[in-house]
Amino acid sequence: MNKYLSNLAKGLEPYVPGEQPKDGIYVKLNTNENPYPPAPEVFEAIKENSNDNLRLYPDPESRELKAAASKYYGVPENMIFAGNGSDEVLAFAFAAFYAGKKIIFPEVTYSFYPVYSRLFDVDFSEIPMTDCIKVNRNEFRKAGCGIIVANPNAPTGELMDLDFISEIAMKNRDDVVLVDEAYIDFGGDSAVGITLEHENLLVVQTFSKSRSLAGMRIGFGIGNQVLIDGLRRIKDSFNSYPLDRVAQAAGVAAFKADGYYREMSKMVINTRIESIRRLRELNFNVLESSANFVFASHKKMKAADIYTELKKRKVLVRYFGKEPIDNYIRITIGTDGQMTKLFEELEKILPCC
Repeated sequence: MNKYLSNLAKGLEPYVPGEQPKDGIYVKLNTNENPYPPAPEVFEAIKENSNDNLRLYPDPESRELKAAASKYYGVPENMIFAGNGSDEVLAFAFAAFYAGKKIIFPEVTYSFYPVYSRLFDVDFSEIPMTDCIKVNRNEFRKAGCGIIVANPNAPTGELMDLDFISEIAMKNRDDVVLVDEAYIDFGGDSAVGITLEHENLLVVQTFSKSRSLAGMRIGFGIGNQVLIDGLRRIKDSFNSYPLDRVAQAAGVAAFKADGYYREMSKMVINTRIESIRRLRELNFNVLESSANFVFASHKKMKAADIYTELKKRKVLVRYFGKEPIDNYIRITIGTDGQMTKLFEELEKILPCC
């Protein structure tokens, strides 16, 4: 152990992202990136804003970006917080609303939540899943503390309806209920609209998935002005200029190109539907998904072995290797060509009967 680390740093178990190998060409279906490029308007905005003004600090409030978000989401600008990717918005939320308190989230969900909990001294409980690897919703209805849910959930893809989100916000009104909507554009209805009804509801979104901007880092928190002020308080105590000039311009352009992104999302959804069908034909148990990935276990071959064999063949999927999902792999939905390659390799390695 590094002798220079603080006790806090020594006690952390950092988040482990999906592999990003540099030793060859892979079919990369392990990090839930969008297989399609950003809209042409985004490239133009990046080019136009890569100029001499980069010597100047960006707008610390991202006002043009928040104005575009306000128009898109149909909520006032003072209900919007812009951050350097949704992970930064989440970190600020942990610090602003949960530090020194108690929260709950599903046992199987985005693995950054327990990391942030330890980093910000949050007392957290992971609610066990049902036998079908679904969120145990009854436990959230009677939480009596802070709540975080990813919707759709990662890595399972499960979608929770807005009635459920509204119910847990009402029943836990003294605490912040955070809904992480990284994948909402691939099959669900956003809870942004009901933030006007619940002052304790914070919705977090990202441009990394449906808008193909994982490399640009643009995220939002949307909620009551009191919550937004809390996020801003942490931001200005940590980094008052979170979004650079180019990212802000790219985000504005992405909002204007909404039709393009909706079409790309439809393509991902159609490929997901076909991929689920083909996986089931290959004897996989596949959970229903409303995200840009599927979660599957084979009835005869272990997930760890499938992951290893696919990697040998230059196809990457995500394997988590922990209970209760140690026999599942998560497969990002790629282009039709990428998915064809996946199935070609699966047919070579899976048991024939």
